[in-house]
Amino acid sequence: MSLDGATDTDKLISLGNKTYKEQAVWFLNAFWRAFGEQEAERVWNNAHLMAQLDTAKKMQGNALDEFMAHHFLEKNNETLTVQQMRENLRQVGIEKVKLVPFIHYLIFRYKADWHKLVNAPQGNQEEIAKAQRMFDEVQSAFAQAQRREEEARKDEEDSKKAAEDAENAAEAARAAQRELEAALAALQEQEQAYKQKTEELTRKTEEGGVVQRNKAKNELAQHLAEDPLPLRRAKITTEAATKKAERAANAAADAAAAAKVAAAKAEEARGVAEEAVAEAQRKVAEAEEYLNEVKNNPGGEGSVWWIDRELHEAKAYMPVSKGGYAKKAVLPK
Repeated sequence: MSLDGATDTDKLISLGNKTYKEQAVWFLNAFWRAFGEQEAERVWNNAHLMAQLDTAKKMQGNALDEFMAHHFLEKNNETLTVQQMRENLRQVGIEKVKLVPFIHYLIFRYKADWHKLVNAPQGNQEEIAKAQRMFDEVQSAFAQAQRREEEARKDEEDSKKAAEDAENAAEAARAAQRELEAALAALQEQEQAYKQKTEELTRKTEEGGVVQRNKAKNELAQHLAEDPLPLRRAKITTEAATKKAERAANAAADAAAAAKVAAAKAEEARGVAEEAVAEAQRKVAEAEEYLNEVKNNPGGEGSVWWIDRELHEAKAYMPVSKGGYAKKAVLPK
């Protein structure tokens, strides 16, 4: 793997046009034995800091304007200005360009031989490409697991809400049943009172003189002609309470059925989420195993380290109980 360009200067320009990650990896591969292994984490953090300051392109960017480059230096607690850095680079043959590529900063910070840098071998590209593909599969598996987890959580929330609705509906049904029972008791009381009055008037029609009996017959006829107001009210109340209890019971049954369906859906979604996490874990194990094999081969150490570091970073999106870890923001010191 080589850079485009007929001269070292052309190659440096080509390198500076690569993404922050690609510049960093190329640099680490070139100087791994000299200081790359000790400085890899700092290079990682600085590449991500540059991407963070590159508000337009993020990790797909390659260089910062002078204002953001000054900001980058400030965050690294480096007091020199971009102009001073460029003057130092100019002294070793690197001319000023419009923007500040990440590789220019790395050359300056580590006083690296940029001629050696642009011509440095980059390791077995077939192995590195395979490792990158495996990491891409890990990322895809993580993304799938994350989607499934979000779906499972939503279904679980829906299930919890459906269970609460079912309990509320059941309580409403119980309350309606209590109202019905109270109405039936009141109706029974009024019916008993009506029966007792009927019996009393009937008895009076058979006792005493003719006038008394006829009076009692008239009262009995009037009594039998229409239910008294308390009894009519009790019947209306009971009828309404019966319909209400029936509606509440049907609503409770529907809510219970819906809760059962929601619970089954949530259980299924949780199972799918667990399977997705297991698949992501399997992909991680495969990638880690391959990276451990490649680490034993000379060349491309920076590329392998970077993929391994990305793999570690990706684990932050897995549950801690499933092999993930609590992610913490780390800035260069």
